[in-house]
This record gives sequence, structure tokens and C-alpha cells, in this order.
Amino acid sequence: MDEKIKAAVEASFIADSLALGVHWIYNTNVIDKKYGRVDRFLKPKLASFHRGKEAGEFTHYGDQTLVLLESVAHRSKFELEDFSHRWQSMFEGYTGYFDGATKGTLENFSQGKPPTEAGSGSSDLGGAARIAPLLLVHGKDARQLSETARLQTAMTHNHPQVVQSADFFARVVFSVLNGASPVSAVREVGNNLPADDPLREMIDDGLMSTDQDSRTAISDFGQMCEIEAAFPATLHLIARYEADFKSAMIENVMAGGDSSARGMLVGMVLGAWHGYDAVPGEWRTDLVQHDHILSLMDKV
Repeated sequence: MDEKIKAAVEASFIADSLALGVHWIYNTNVIDKKYGRVDRFLKPKLASFHRGKEAGEFTHYGDQTLVLLESVAHRSKFELEDFSHRWQSMFEGYTGYFDGATKGTLENFSQGKPPTEAGSGSSDLGGAARIAPLLLVHGKDARQLSETARLQTAMTHNHPQVVQSADFFARVVFSVLNGASPVSAVREVGNNLPADDPLREMIDDGLMSTDQDSRTAISDFGQMCEIEAAFPATLHLIARYEADFKSAMIENVMAGGDSSARGMLVGMVLGAWHGYDAVPGEWRTDLVQHDHILSLMDKV
């Protein structure tokens, strides 16, 4: 298997785990005073949404991504039915955080709706942030990668722009794996969107913000989960730190807010570009699920 695909998948998980300790802390002064520069995995002592988690574990985004990885590893392709069953089973007795999208989707499943109709209307980027494991089975086929990215996202976040953002990042990472730099891939995929597509403005805003430090840029876009804030913030990080995977991961966390969703997509794209050489070794080995992730990737 292409080592850069494996690096992209693992880097996405690493980004979530690095964000865990301060995820959804919006006051960046608190992050500074309590933790300093977050360049290691932390137990979420202040991140109340994730209490009970340990350093090196995942937020609920990462946990769901692991379920997707388990599904594609065991089926050797993406099957929506299999993923939906595993996803629902994970939340039976789950001790982590249930966000609005999860609650809405579980309620729809309980009413008998199929996976294609169960998705909430959440506009959070988190639904699109899970897509990295799809590279393992569809990373050589742009059409299938885009199609499956849309399907897995819509199962929980059936919001047009979130589904489209999953398609967008699937196309970007495919282009990167085929030799395009991250920024050129973003521009290429963006230029192929319809002229009146709302993502076009967000793409321009993200790419044009690289002269700003990341805290300022992400504060201006908004630190929250919603697509209109998180999408351009993610592109800012990809563009500003195209050559520096480690700084991208750290500065994303230091900017506060929904650093997990942003980071998982940044990690995937920059991991695909740089490969394992750019990923600090301790981030890999300190990942609680490291061995399990490697075994699942090798199973594909």
C-alpha cells in the first residue's frame, strides 16, 4: 500500500488526539496559561466535553473515524450499511460526548430511517472530517473516493455544504497523492466548482489569509464547528503551513475552538503530501490506538 496514504490516515488520527486536551476551549489565553504550547498529547482536564478520556485517546470525531477504519478494513471497501451498523453500535453505552448531529442521527435511526435518510441537518464540518480511512480502499479512484466521502458524511451530517466539503477535500487529497502540492490542489479543485458555489468564496478567504497569524485568521473566520467558519480556517492552515506539518498541527490546536475537525482534514492533506517523515515519532507511538490502526491498515 502507498505509504503516503497510510501517513495521511494516521496523521488525521494524530490531529484529533493532539486536539483532545483543549478541544472546544475558545479562550486561547486559557490554553496559554494552563498548558503553554500544546505540542504533546494531553488529558482533557479543562475540556469538559471529553472528561474521562486519557492523553493519546480521541474525541468523539476520532472515535467515529476509527469505526469507519474498522469497517473498510473488514469489508475491503466502503459499505454504508456496515458502517452504519458499526457506528450505531459504538454509541450503545458510549461514555464520550454526544453532539447534536449524533443525537439527531441516532433519533432518526430509532424511527426506522435507513442510513441514506438518517443524517441530521448539522452544518458542522466534523461529519466531513472523518473521511481519511476511505483512502485505504478508494484512494486510487477519484470518483469512488468522492462518492463514498459524500455518503459517509451524509449519514450523520446531511447538510449540502458539509457533504460538498467532504467531496472537496476528497478531491484535494486525491490530487495531492498524485503529485500536486496542497495549495495547487485546493486551487485546482476550487476552480472546477460552479461560479456561484458558496465554497468558492470560502476557498478564496482561506487562501488569502496566509499573511495573518493563525490565531488572528481563525478568530476572524470563527473558531466554531459550522462550515462557514471551519472550512476557510482549515484552508488557512493547509496553505500557511504547507511545508511544515508539525507547525500546522500545533497552531491549529493553539487557535482554539473546534480544532479537531479542522485538524483531521489538515492532517490528512499534509500527511498525504509529506508522508511519515514529517510526523514526529512520539506522536505516533503515544497514540493509544496506534497499533490497532496499523493492524487495520495492514488488513486492507
